[in-house]
Amino acid sequence: VQLQASGGGLVQAGGSLRLSCVASGDTFRSYAMGWFRRAPGKEREFVAQINWNGVRTWYADSVEGRFTISRDNAKNTLYLQMNSLEPEDTAVYYCAASYDPLGGKLRPESEYNYWGQGTLVTVSS
Repeated sequence: VQLQASGGGLVQAGGSLRLSCVASGDTFRSYAMGWFRRAPGKEREFVAQINWNGVRTWYADSVEGRFTISRDNAKNTLYLQMNSLEPEDTAVYYCAASYDPLGGKLRPESEYNYWGQGTLVTVSS
């Protein structure tokens, strides 16, 4: 699976951005999809996950209520709508895929097999 993330940019605190991740090379609906991020000087961390059919979602506490993960299996595309952005959200955001055609549980980072190249989100105060 090849993943191409886009949609990052510079935004003021309180603003919004929508990230997209287009997948190719395999059956998109067979994969749980996730967003992760790496802030400057920090380890990569989990942001959100969505199961194969979009019925179940999980969020990090730090983004719960502000970010929404979604997917369009017909378009092989994953999204992350980010609202009420804070300077602490500044990071490179990565989409990732975990083969899980029937699953409905939160997948650990170690079980994500494919990663996109990342897109930079900068939130100014």
